[in-house]
Amino acid sequence: MNLLRAIGRFLLGALKVLRLALPKLGVGWMFALLTSNFNRVSIVELGVMAIIVTTMIGLHHFLSPFQVVWGRIADSHPVFGLRRTPYLLIGATVASLVFLALPSVAVAMGEGSVLAIVAGYALLILFGVSIAAMGDCHHALIAEVTNPRTRGGVIAVVWTFTIMSTIIAATVIKAQMPSYTPEAMQALYNLTPLVVIGSALLGVLGIEKRLSREELAVALERARAAAPPGNPLRAAVGLFRQNPQVRAFFGFVFLSIVGIFLQDSILEVFGAEVFHMTIRETTTFTQTWGGGVLGGMLIMGLLSSIFPIGKKVIALIGGVGTAFGLGLLAACALTEQRSLLNPAIMLMGFSTGLYNVGALSLMMDMTVEGATGLYMGMWGMAQAFGTATANILAGALHTVLIEAQVLGQTLGYGVIFGLEAVLMVIGIALLSGVSVEAFRGLTRTDLTRAMEAGAVA
Repeated sequence: MNLLRAIGRFLLGALKVLRLALPKLGVGWMFALLTSNFNRVSIVELGVMAIIVTTMIGLHHFLSPFQVVWGRIADSHPVFGLRRTPYLLIGATVASLVFLALPSVAVAMGEGSVLAIVAGYALLILFGVSIAAMGDCHHALIAEVTNPRTRGGVIAVVWTFTIMSTIIAATVIKAQMPSYTPEAMQALYNLTPLVVIGSALLGVLGIEKRLSREELAVALERARAAAPPGNPLRAAVGLFRQNPQVRAFFGFVFLSIVGIFLQDSILEVFGAEVFHMTIRETTTFTQTWGGGVLGGMLIMGLLSSIFPIGKKVIALIGGVGTAFGLGLLAACALTEQRSLLNPAIMLMGFSTGLYNVGALSLMMDMTVEGATGLYMGMWGMAQAFGTATANILAGALHTVLIEAQVLGQTLGYGVIFGLEAVLMVIGIALLSGVSVEAFRGLTRTDLTRAMEAGAVA
């Protein structure tokens, strides 16, 4: 009987983890479309300037301060006793609907329409605000319904679903669009609301505990005690200034994300321009990278659930491996050795999987009870700023170095990929000085002072 109860508890726990991971299917689908299809089609097939496309893709990330805003709103303004679920579902719905318009916008941009360019920026700004709500509320929900001992394994499963969705998306893209036609692209993007909204509903409905009136009052009082009402963005800036651990960790997340994703929006373009690869061939980059990430996360998630491996150590190992992978990719570009391409992408992916488990678990540890949404918003903002900077910098470097023929294609790509490796090393150096224990030394008074400064503004 005890064995049956134990098996039942295990199955219920496993089901809960799988459901927590489901919203990432939709997130992975959307970002796969943006970074492995929309970018390639717009730049190569439709002839839109790379700086316009990559800036457009990256712009929505600069809306990441809304993660702090959404986090604070969710902390202090529950809907029907729920603090995370309603905002997550609203964000998922609006973000997915944006994709219905992107194929026609891409065609119009290729025809030189200024109005289409403006519309593209507007759509991805709306996407940025929506994905901020979805991301912050999802991460805060995970932090609140898991415990530190099992969190590494949960994070591994959650991000495994993200990578699985990018692999699935790449497979669907290859099947739906072996070559570009406007009709095929529209049919592909029309699947987005079904995938995103469906996975969010299946994932989070019923996971969050609905607070009773008494519990709600206690939760709101705790939120006010941890972070009194005020301007959450100014409060975040105040915390950034007051606590060197916050600054160091924010810097690590920002630089490491730039290092990892600077290649993301131009890797398919690199394959097309240097090795003359087709859409079908460059789409496999996502599958190769995703498979590596998946393997890294599964292996490290399993090991961290069994053995007491430090989260910081995991993140450091992942960062070093990613830097080596980027160095190999730079060598591939400089030597034009196509045989190095897949090993470089696989090493980058596997190491990024290790990085994800360590860094994301650290993010959830680097919070203060009662202000989980605020801190997760800050770390999410660092991620988003890093991704935005990576996208924009990639397009700018491609336009300035390669399109303007300042450098040849091979040397230009070698410089870009080498820069990524350097940024990754700097991020690793910052992480080496971060301590969760020192961060937790931030007193309630310090946090209150930061929020009160926001209230004055």
